[in-house]
Amino acid sequence: MEQIHKLSVAQVFEAFNVTTKGLTAAQAQEKQQIYGKNVIDEKKKQSLLLNFLKNFTNLMAILLWVGGIIALFADMLQLAVAIWLVNVINGVFSFWQEHRASKATEALKNMLPSYARVIRDNTEQKILAEDLVVGDLMLLEEGDKISADARLVDCSDLQVNQSTLTGESNPVRKIKEAVLRDDLTQAETPNLIFAGTTVSGGNGKAVVMEIGAGTEFGKIANLTQNMGEETSPLQKELDRLTKQISIIAITFGVVFLLAAMLLVKQTFASSFIFALGMIVAFIPEGLLPTVTLALAMAVQRMSKRNALVKKLSSVEALGSTSVICTDKTGTLTQNEMTVNHLWLAKQQYEVTGVGYGPEGSILREGKTVTANDNLDIKLLLTAAALCSNARILPPNEQSARYTVLGDPTEACLGVVAQKAGIDMQHQAATTPRLRELPFDSRRKRMSTIHRLLQPIEGAHSIAYIKGAPKEVMELSRSIRINGEVKPLTDELRREIMVANDGYARDGLRVLAVAYRLLQEEDRLPAAMSAYTPELIEQNLVFVGLVVMADPPRPEVKEAVCKCRQAGIRIIMITGDYGLTAESIAKRIGIVTGPKPRVISGVELEKLSDEQLKQYLKDEIIFARVAPEQKLRIVSNLQEMGEIVAVTGDGVNDAPALKKADIGVAMGIAGTDVAKESADMILTDDNFASIVHAIEEGRAVYSNIRKFLLYILNSNMPEAVPSALFLFSRGAIPLPLTVMQILSIDLGTDMLPALGLGTEKPEKDIMNRPPRNPKETLLNKKLLIKAFLWYGLLGSITSAVSYFFVNVQNGWPRVPLADGSDPIYIKATTMALAAIVFSQIGAVFNCRTERQSVFKVGLLSNHQINFGIAFEIALIVILVYCAPLQAVFHTGALDVSDWLFLCIWPPVVLLLEEARKAWARKKSLES
Repeated sequence: MEQIHKLSVAQVFEAFNVTTKGLTAAQAQEKQQIYGKNVIDEKKKQSLLLNFLKNFTNLMAILLWVGGIIALFADMLQLAVAIWLVNVINGVFSFWQEHRASKATEALKNMLPSYARVIRDNTEQKILAEDLVVGDLMLLEEGDKISADARLVDCSDLQVNQSTLTGESNPVRKIKEAVLRDDLTQAETPNLIFAGTTVSGGNGKAVVMEIGAGTEFGKIANLTQNMGEETSPLQKELDRLTKQISIIAITFGVVFLLAAMLLVKQTFASSFIFALGMIVAFIPEGLLPTVTLALAMAVQRMSKRNALVKKLSSVEALGSTSVICTDKTGTLTQNEMTVNHLWLAKQQYEVTGVGYGPEGSILREGKTVTANDNLDIKLLLTAAALCSNARILPPNEQSARYTVLGDPTEACLGVVAQKAGIDMQHQAATTPRLRELPFDSRRKRMSTIHRLLQPIEGAHSIAYIKGAPKEVMELSRSIRINGEVKPLTDELRREIMVANDGYARDGLRVLAVAYRLLQEEDRLPAAMSAYTPELIEQNLVFVGLVVMADPPRPEVKEAVCKCRQAGIRIIMITGDYGLTAESIAKRIGIVTGPKPRVISGVELEKLSDEQLKQYLKDEIIFARVAPEQKLRIVSNLQEMGEIVAVTGDGVNDAPALKKADIGVAMGIAGTDVAKESADMILTDDNFASIVHAIEEGRAVYSNIRKFLLYILNSNMPEAVPSALFLFSRGAIPLPLTVMQILSIDLGTDMLPALGLGTEKPEKDIMNRPPRNPKETLLNKKLLIKAFLWYGLLGSITSAVSYFFVNVQNGWPRVPLADGSDPIYIKATTMALAAIVFSQIGAVFNCRTERQSVFKVGLLSNHQINFGIAFEIALIVILVYCAPLQAVFHTGALDVSDWLFLCIWPPVVLLLEEARKAWARKKSLES
């Protein structure tokens, strides 16, 4: 019922055809048949078997299966088994890493209580929450979890914690009266309560208006369940890469097949096997293991920096991020309200220290001031703290931090009193509370009445009042100035409002504090034994202002600066008010313009998608938004081609977290729903940890490129010898056999290539713009560098080494088919070893894109060092082990041959260092 908040209590009862006696059992049963149970239906999940099999059916995996089959047809059983084992091991590892059944819906259901208290047949009953029906009269008390969306019809000082829906932890005061405003979101409407939220104070009665899927919780669950699994940028890129490599491999295979038949006049069978060998050689068998290893290593490094990744492919998605949609409370700020200024007439004070710990002091012009030094400060802070209900719990076994029981705004008042040296336990004992006049949204203030054990000016009791500055000031007739009570003149009133407006413009929250000494005549008749706001809240003495804020995390400003350098935009989407959000955004550098656009949820509702996309191009802040609106913002950004990361901690964030390219949940303040919907969890709830994770994500993509460059550059020296054989029409015997080519791809190259997947981020990686989603892994620049630079160097070393043996020993006089001539065997062995040795130089070159490898430490990557040692050992075994000599057509080399081969690694390394130095110089000049 859309307009239910505008109805009076009587009209609510009439609209739902219910009385104060509640529904009858028959009515409840009839309604349940119509509306169903108060449950969130769960959609069928994909089976565990299908989740397992999908790791073996992506395009790259299929290419490897086909490669194995081709090797089998080419009568290379060992090769086929090796390729298939690579696929199986990678698939099992990926499944193990990512296996985590989606629990978002279960988490949602777990947040709903099992039981509810209702009035039926004029008696209070405790029923299963799932048996609630529309029209039920629900009873609420402090500590209750609310089981359905409802309209309040009675309440006493009712406060509800709606953080699971809004992300804001401050308890919300509720009322039963009609609300006629149209500019409020559902969560802001003070006479409505919602499933999954908690009663933090007071009591009340409410008529159930929505159950199950119709509740705000149910809508979020439906949004979350209907969200399809988004393919990560890396998965899309690997699919594209697989197609490109397939085209390259098949093209080379066809060319070599035709060349072998037409130029060398080989039989079709021989030519086909030769071509199949070349196709298999061009398939990067180590790509999937390298990608998985690179992601796994990044995940390990990120976990040490407070970021837990649930899905491996999410790591690279972070590296591609171009926009971060972040909430404010707890992520950018510390979620610990802190008093930072005090205002007294003619005096202003700064308060140091942040959070709920009592560390800090009160300063005036740099000098520390205590309550004993200034009685006005003592009165201001004592009154504020006593007129509060929150308590601070020190660190304990359950929490290493100070925690709050009650309203965080009130909690910080007790903290600042401690900083001033006030013993609040003593104050509470000497001025015991008699009565509380709770805060309500109409009065905008709260009062407490206390007994004075030592009468002041004949008064035996005192009222302390705190609330909105304007409302408290209008009820004041006097003001404390330097320990004296003086008339509150119009000039002083203007000073108070100027101070209030100045603090408000800075996004700070301001509370005014006043008091009133109560004489006997201020009491109501003893029979009523009560006080009323009308009687107490008048003729007040204004004391001062207490100014507070949820301070930004100290490291966030630097993290935001890094994002700007990295070309990443940050958009704040918060449940807080626009002025506060704008102030924080300016303070930490999210917005830099003088007048950023601030759009509320109500205003967003009126915008078309086209208008929204236009606004999203500029600096913008979203305040007081609903869950579906946050989802809409993310969807529009993605339609604009952005890679979007979203942070969140509440149930309201779940749909956007799941829709985002990378969902980031808070580990401390986050709900189970948010954590299960996200791809990554921050164990410290800190925005700076996202920036560290982005850095690691960029390193992953960079490492995959380095691997690809390294693998492809060996394809050229593998293909050139075959081309020499084919285009010389057999005059140059085949310098490299198919088995020797495969020994490089699956043997000597594998471990150094895997080592490239473990490279740490380069120092300038966060000074580069985000990767263009349209940019491919296998782009023109990489192909040129792989084939025409590294590949050319490798081809030259291989060819020179091949002819080095021939020049020394004369040209082989046997036909190619024989393959038994020792000179020919030694020459091919030399060509094979030369490629391996040139790859040693190449793997060092591939470690950095721009920097000198000597700057990062030539031998600093131990995995690469081990890989190089392994490939040297392997080539030595292939050269000297007799059984393997027969398989790979290799023969023993002389000492002079090995010395000749040792020239190639430094030559390849230094040539590339010279090219990088030239490129850096050109970059500086431009």
